[in-house]
Amino acid sequence: MHAEFWQARWARSEIGFHLPEVNPYLQRYWPALGLPEGARVLVPLCGKSLDLAWLAGQGYQVVGVELAQRAVEDFFAEHGLQPLVSDIGAFRHYQAGNLEIYCGDFFALGAQQLAGCAALYDRAALIALPPEMRARYVAQLTQILPSGCQGLLVSLDYDQAQMDGPPFAVADDEVQRLFTPDWQLQELACGDVLGDNWKFLKRGLERLDERVYRLDKR
Repeated sequence: MHAEFWQARWARSEIGFHLPEVNPYLQRYWPALGLPEGARVLVPLCGKSLDLAWLAGQGYQVVGVELAQRAVEDFFAEHGLQPLVSDIGAFRHYQAGNLEIYCGDFFALGAQQLAGCAALYDRAALIALPPEMRARYVAQLTQILPSGCQGLLVSLDYDQAQMDGPPFAVADDEVQRLFTPDWQLQELACGDVLGDNWKFLKRGLERLDERVYRLDKR
C-alpha cells in the first residue's frame, strides 16, 4: 500500500483496524519472553495502538514507527501525554517518558535508531502489506534488528478471493518462508476467530484463522 492510502484512511477516520483494547495475545504471551525491565521494544506500523501504552506500562522502552502523523498525535493526546517533538533524519520524532514514536516511512529506519533493541511486536504490520511488500518488510526487520532479538507476531489467514485486503491473508507457509532462515519461529496459538469478527462475516469470509508466533532472531 502506498503512503497516500494510509494517510487518507487516517484523514477520513477509516481505522477499523484500530482495536479499542489491549491485544489479549500480547498480555498472555509477552511475559514468557522474559525480557528485562527497560528493554527496548520495536512496534512497527503502530498506529495509535493501546498496545504501546501497555508495553510502556510494563516498564519497557517502547519504539513505535508510524507513517500517519494524525495517528501519532492522536495517540499522545488520547493518553494525556505531551511529547517532546524533534526531527531526526527523515522522521518527526515524538517522545514522552519511555515511549517514543518515529513518524515517517518504516523503510527509512536504520539500525542506529534501534541500538540495543531487544524485542519486536507485530500485531498489524505484516498483514497490512500486500504480497510484493512483505518480503521487503521482513528483510528490513532482519537488517535493522540485532541477533538475539525476540518477539511476537500475530497474523491472519483467510481465502483472499473472498475479500480484498488490508488486512491481507498471510498463510503459515508464507510466514515460515519469509522469516526462515534468519528467524526461528514457534507457533503459540491458532484458531478460527470469524465468529468474533462480524465485520469480516459481513464481507463474506467463511473462515478467519489467527495465528500467534514467537520470533527469535538468529
